[in-house]
Order: sequence, then C-alpha cells, then structure tokens
Amino acid sequence: MGEQLREHPSWAESFLNGKLTATFVKNIKQPGSYSDKTGTGLRLRVKPDGRKNWIQRFTINGKLREAGLGAPPVVTLAMAREQALLNKRMAYEGKDPIEERRNRKPGLTFAEAIERYLAHKLAEFRNEKHRKQWRATLDSYATPIIGARDVETLTLNDMLAVLQPIWTTKTETASRLRQRIEAVLSWAAVAGYRIEANPARWKGNLSEVLPKPSKVATKHHQAAVNLSDAPAFWQRLCGMDGMSALALRFLCLTAARSGEVRGMRWDELDLDKRLWIIPAERMKAGREHRVTLSDPALGLLETLPRLLKNDLVFFSPKGGPLSDMALSSVMRRMDEAALKAGAPRFLDPQSGRPAVPHGLRSTFRDWAAEQGYDHIIAELALAHHVGSTVERAYRRSDLVERRRDMMANWATFLGA
Repeated sequence: MGEQLREHPSWAESFLNGKLTATFVKNIKQPGSYSDKTGTGLRLRVKPDGRKNWIQRFTINGKLREAGLGAPPVVTLAMAREQALLNKRMAYEGKDPIEERRNRKPGLTFAEAIERYLAHKLAEFRNEKHRKQWRATLDSYATPIIGARDVETLTLNDMLAVLQPIWTTKTETASRLRQRIEAVLSWAAVAGYRIEANPARWKGNLSEVLPKPSKVATKHHQAAVNLSDAPAFWQRLCGMDGMSALALRFLCLTAARSGEVRGMRWDELDLDKRLWIIPAERMKAGREHRVTLSDPALGLLETLPRLLKNDLVFFSPKGGPLSDMALSSVMRRMDEAALKAGAPRFLDPQSGRPAVPHGLRSTFRDWAAEQGYDHIIAELALAHHVGSTVERAYRRSDLVERRRDMMANWATFLGA
C-alpha cells in the first residue's frame, strides 16, 4: 500500500508520516482502510468503486464495535474527527455511543428510508424506465422482509434473509438489489438514522458469506441474428406490417438502440445533412450521438405519416410512444410464424435462443469486423466509448463522415 501511495507524493506523503489530511481524503482512490492515527479509531474506508465512508472502531465492555460516521464530502474530516472524539469520550465513560445515538434520533423504517432517499436521487436517472426498475427491485424483494424494520436495527442476517433466496437464481437482480439497499442505508447513516457499519456492503462483509456473483451468474448475451442470415431476416421483416415493424427496420439500418428509435423526434433530424442527432439526455452514455442516414433509411422516413401535434417519428395507435416491448413483439411474431410454417428461424448461433432487437447491433458489429472496418469506426457507430479518457480527449471527433460509407454498405448487405 505504501509504495502505491508514494506514486502521489504531493498529497500522500503526509498520510504515510502521520494522520489523515483533507487533501488525502479528497484524492485517495486506492481501495483500502486508512487510519487517522489520532487514537480515536477513526478510519477512512475506500471501496473498489471509489466510494468512501467514515468508520470508527472502539471497545465497549470488552466488545469491539464499529460505527459508521457518514461519508465525505458531506461529512468532512473535521466533522468525522469531532464525532469520533465524542464517541471515544462516551466509551471512556462506559456509555455505548451506538445506543446513545439510537436513543437520541427518532426511528425510521427501511420503507420510509427508501421514500426519502428516492425523493432526492430519482432525478439523477435519465429515463422513467430506470426509475421504475430501481424502485421495483426494492419493493419486490426487500420491503416485504425488512420494510417495517427500523434502519438502525438492520444487520447482516437481515441482508441474508433478503438476498439468499435469489442470489443463485436471479444473480444479476440480487447484485443490483444489494447495491440499492447499501445506497439507502448509506443515506440513512449520513442523515443520522444509523451509526453501525452498513450491513449491505460487499467487501469484508457479505463477500464472506455469499459466493461472488461472477461465480454463480450465468450471463446471457442478447440473442443476435446469425450474420449469414441477416439478409433473409431483413427480407422477412420487410413483409411485416405496422409502425413497430417500420421502427425495427429503421433500427436495423442505423444499428441504434430500441429506446433511441422509439423516442426519436422529427426535430432530431437534419435531412439536408443526412443526420439523426440524438440529444445527450436520451443516450445511455449521456452524450450527444450523431447517426448517419443511408439512402434506405432516408427513404423509410419519407414514407412515414406525421401527426399534427406530435413530434414522434414512430408512434403507437393512440399517438403516444411505442412501448418498450413493441419491437421485441415484432420479432416474436416473426419467430412464431416461422415455427407454425416450418420455416427457418432466426436463432442466436451461440445460445440457440430467438434473436431480439438489441442483438441486431451485435450482428452489425460482426459484419463490420468481417468487412475489415476499423474497430473505432464501428464502435462509434454503436455509440460505445472507445479508448481511454485521454484517447477520447485527443480524438475530439466522432468520425461521422468516415461512417457514412460503412452504413451505406451495411444497408446494401441487408438488401435494403
């Protein structure tokens, strides 16, 4: 640890030689537990994901206790030291700081903590779907078991009661649930409703009693159309009627995500420049993305009706946006029709599962690789991050003009 910290002597050297400093607390990224060396048991814990929190260890009646004191920057080093000193004095007098704090603060149930936490945090999510998913996992799996419990009383065993039933069967959901419970309880600690260490934290806690998610999870990539079957898929798709089928065709031609296509608006199009410019707030990566439009893509747009008081390009029969299952249902109907007629189905070559809309992006990526296109060009077309932060800063361009021929050739390959 010392050698790693010495790579940053301008701010780490003071820690190596003594107690914590505000600069050290701000800059340290290396995961670990760092003692303040002031005799109060105060430590700064840095998690692998970069999050930090204050903990204090002290002994009451011969029993080692650990209390959470919040997290920087909300709780500064000076504030953490002050609270740690108060707790140390209480412990010296034979009082338990944890029990004292419980008695001072009115209780708050876990369900109430969810409400208060989400009142502040939901605004950070980019779309309504993510908001609903974040809340749904807590409501489905955590609230029925610990919702009525005071957040101060929740322990490791309570976390296991919530997580163990789904840890090996719904591993990805369980892992996200753990992170969300940890976030709610971290807020509760900062707000003064908890003092003991977070029972939902992973490292050095749940990691000791639950298997690693990577060891028990079966990861499924989105089922894709086999590259050799892509022209046949396109031909069959063109025989499907309806706005959802048209949206799926546009998705194929642009290699865009379903949500980007379903939320597409006419004012995002610059037809003179043959561009579709998706604003940052609608993109997964949170940055503007420009999509080049081939002749078939432009031709498809020209056939679409336009609503007088609605700027949506693809819309439902009632005039609202297409549902998040609309494009998937088109592919499902195609698969059901193939089964009924005994026709070839479009199955993922690895998993054997029926292809889904998002998998079409993988089909495009396979085609681009086989055609020898530079991986940066192909990844930019998919709106993926390419290279390190430094590399992206130096590139400063989305290479949109170099992507035009690629998307035109992709349309030709499909038979559009």
